[in-house]
Amino acid sequence: MSQSIRPYSGPPTDAHLDVRLPQRMARNVPSELLRSFVAIVEAGSMAQATETIFLTQSALSLQMKRLEDVLQQKLFRRDGRRLILTPIGEELVGYARQLLALNDRIMRTLGQDSEPEPITVGMVQDFADTLLPDVLGQFRLAHPRSRLVIQIGGSAELLEMFDRSRLDLVLCLGQHGDRPGASWKVVGQDRMTWIGDPAIAELSEVPLVLLEPPCRFRDAALRALTQERRDYRLVLETPNLPAMRAGVRGGLGVSCRTRRFATAEGLPTITSDALPAVPEIETILVRRNHLGDAANDIGDLLAAAAEA
Repeated sequence: MSQSIRPYSGPPTDAHLDVRLPQRMARNVPSELLRSFVAIVEAGSMAQATETIFLTQSALSLQMKRLEDVLQQKLFRRDGRRLILTPIGEELVGYARQLLALNDRIMRTLGQDSEPEPITVGMVQDFADTLLPDVLGQFRLAHPRSRLVIQIGGSAELLEMFDRSRLDLVLCLGQHGDRPGASWKVVGQDRMTWIGDPAIAELSEVPLVLLEPPCRFRDAALRALTQERRDYRLVLETPNLPAMRAGVRGGLGVSCRTRRFATAEGLPTITSDALPAVPEIETILVRRNHLGDAANDIGDLLAAAAEA
């Protein structure tokens, strides 16, 4: 059977097909560029941001140029050697944090993440020796797959690391202040106390076992003795809390710490009037904004333990 062939009448027109093409293709902002952008803003410079996202400074610079190309906007301007956000850059920070928070929530909820990002926590030695074991036990039950990186140090050192975006949370003593992209809360209060052999406190020249500066306990002890016009001499100075503890246990001299620390370590406290009174000190929890559920949970556990 023969089949008739219709003559070609050109491409189909709108009368034949109702196809509506988008007037403009949607563009995507790569999340890795936004993550690097926020890291630079929070760290304060590209050089310091390299410590948190593990890219070289030149790689970061190329990423920021690419982000500006995608947006067709300038995000930074230079002021000498400093990078300053433009008005567009300042506006982008909020959007970027929201998008990254949503991205991270999707990955936590729906993704198959075999190697979760570590939660970085900093705390002073006092809490590492006292409340940390119970906190870790509770946290493990709620988040068995989470990874923790815990840094022990002095309050000033830990807050400096936090400001360089190397820590997510810090539990420290007596230091706080507003920080970009973070919040802080007083979660506990304790009285400083003299620790050591009470007989040593009766000496006319008080031997002291102290941490190196900066240290609020050192400052409080020296200020109290000076105001009371008590003679003293420094017999052991160390950056290491276990060494200070050994000096007190060994009877070299007296020191100053919290009651919580003295109780946990089984160190004698000096309750007589032989030494001048030392002040109270606050426990501060500093927490980065937009943390994940697991990080916020360990922050809540630390806060509750410090209040107890």
